Amino acid sequence: MAVPKRKASKSRTASRKAQNTKKPVTRASSCAQCGAPQQSHHACPSCGYYSGRQVLTVASDE
Repeated sequence: MAVPKRKASKSRTASRKAQNTKKPVTRASSCAQCGAPQQSHHACPSCGYYSGRQVLTVASDE
């Protein structure tokens, strides 16, 4: 069984574990139908379209 030759310092351990934090959700893409910001690979929350066709029914507040 492999055993470490020396103790891993707190600084080395912390810098390795710092990579495991959650990344913020980016809303970089915009809807092709209405232009509202939306997440990639998700239906648009404002108009309900995905990939050029309507997949959700969205109630309008007019």
